[in-house]
Amino acid sequence: MSVLVFLVPAALALGLLGLAGFMWSLKTGQYEDLEGAAWRILEDDDIEDAPEREPEGARGRVPEGEQRRKG
Repeated sequence: MSVLVFLVPAALALGLLGLAGFMWSLKTGQYEDLEGAAWRILEDDDIEDAPEREPEGARGRVPEGEQRRKG
C-alpha cells in the first residue's frame, strides 16, 4: 500500500502534464486547419520530378535507325 503514495502523485503529475500539452497545442493553433493536411497529401507535386519509366516490353527493342550489335 505504501506504493500508492508514489503512484497517485505520479499519475496526477502525468495527467496535468498531458493537459498542459493539450492546452499549449490549442493555444498555438495546431487544430485550426484540419482539412489542409488531407488535401495536401492528394497533390501530385512529386510526380513531375519522377523519372520516366520505360514501357513494358521496351527493353531489348532496337530503336529505329539503329542496328543490333553482335557481340
